[in-house]
Amino acid sequence: MNRVADKPADLKERLDAERRGLPFVVFRDSAGTQRIVTLDSSRDELTVGRAEECDIRIEGDAEVSRLHALLTRRGGSWTVADAGLSRNGTFLNGERVRGHRVLRGRDVLRAGLTEIRFFDPTPERTRTVTTHAPLATPAISPAQRKVLVALCAPYKGHSAFATPASNEDIAAQLVLSVDAVKSHLRALFIKFGLEGLPRTQKRIRLAEEAFARGVVRDSDLDEDRRP
Repeated sequence: MNRVADKPADLKERLDAERRGLPFVVFRDSAGTQRIVTLDSSRDELTVGRAEECDIRIEGDAEVSRLHALLTRRGGSWTVADAGLSRNGTFLNGERVRGHRVLRGRDVLRAGLTEIRFFDPTPERTRTVTTHAPLATPAISPAQRKVLVALCAPYKGHSAFATPASNEDIAAQLVLSVDAVKSHLRALFIKFGLEGLPRTQKRIRLAEEAFARGVVRDSDLDEDRRP
């Protein structure tokens, strides 16, 4: 369930949500449509489950209980708790939740067969991005664009929340050295204004920015990128 292709429009929608600077969760409904729920300061607790009254309603997943879990804001951080609410348990990054667990950016929750990903925009991101600013297209070389398209290749025909290609995969696809790939990526991080982000977030953000700014399109991923 929920294993559908992650479209460029989905990436842009998530990027727009991050630009608002508030934590949010992302999941797919029974039709495969991406759903985003913002966790704003007006609520300290949100319910997760199959019932119509739930704040984060997961329809069509028989493994999800009517009231499955709670997301609670404590001291500025969001936590997840199950406390025996569900039949089948709630899982955080593959481990069953017992008691309250603090959520961190890009954590993956599973309720039944449904994946729910938690996003928490970083302070660097919210300080440097203007919510309503137009998405400028940075000038990149043809070689840098080839690396960028290869980085985004896993988003074609894969499940939601695919991850960018590794340096080794990009090097093999483009017949480059790994050092050359790293050099191109460093330049791309600077051109897209991502050099201040944590290392673990840069590659995913670069792919999201590439789709959001139109530098890479879904049709590009059908092309043979070998020299």
